[in-house]
Amino acid sequence: MRVSELSFGASSLGGVFHDVREAEAVRAVHTAVEHGMNFIDVSPYYGHYKAETVLGKALKEIPRDRYYLSTKVGRYGKDGINTWDYSGRRATESVYESMERLNVDYIDLINVHDIEFADLHQVAEETLPALVELREKGVVGHVGITDLQLENLQWVIDHTPAGTVESVLNFCHYCLNDDKLADYLDYFEQRGIGIINASPLSMGLLSQRGVPAWHPAPRPLIEACQKAAAHCLAKDYPIERLAIQYAVSNPRIATTLFSSANPDNVLKNLSYLQEPMDETLVKEVQSIIGSQMRVSWKNS
Repeated sequence: MRVSELSFGASSLGGVFHDVREAEAVRAVHTAVEHGMNFIDVSPYYGHYKAETVLGKALKEIPRDRYYLSTKVGRYGKDGINTWDYSGRRATESVYESMERLNVDYIDLINVHDIEFADLHQVAEETLPALVELREKGVVGHVGITDLQLENLQWVIDHTPAGTVESVLNFCHYCLNDDKLADYLDYFEQRGIGIINASPLSMGLLSQRGVPAWHPAPRPLIEACQKAAAHCLAKDYPIERLAIQYAVSNPRIATTLFSSANPDNVLKNLSYLQEPMDETLVKEVQSIIGSQMRVSWKNS
């Protein structure tokens, strides 16, 4: 898959960050594809099936050859309660259920979602083999894994046959405040594994609006990023612009996902790619973040 450097994450369509208007969310998807974003990522977990359902409505109106579609197995939910099931049987069922919600008969990339919540042995010995079987049947095109913890991605790759895992999706580890993903690029490349970077704004840390109340980052990191955002604003250079530009600046990363249910935000983020990145400001921001660089958190 040859994917656009900036791609559409559909988590916002599920109201993960705030309530969304469905018609506007559908327009956001159409705007993304119309302006060259050819990779769309979603999950049954986002909005507890809502994101897939809304995305499916949007995809009805887009020719199938205009986009690559990625979804996931393992994380779910109902009535506001999160659930997990990484069994091979549930993974197989989940793929067919996702295709029905998404109004497609083929998924380009199927991922095991947030493997840190699973028994990694089960992921390697049961979940992934079930997805590989679907790949061999032609139901899905490629198989990947996703997680916040890079160490978990490496462990699973090390404990599965070569070629099982074709891509990794990692979030919040190639952005202005945390570039740990760079340490793993050689490892992934040597194994022919494609790299998807997600959350260039670090789940809101790198934004003028600031983080939602549920953000798991430690307080010193939040405060450091707030100072960095204020510094960028004083320079008339929104930190969101710098964050997007930085996240896509490494050619070794295939694509970077951002999520928005607002078509105007989609266009604004795409416009940032047409402008040169202020390298000096990157250094200033990272100096402000200082000792909080590469400070992470536990996923939840």
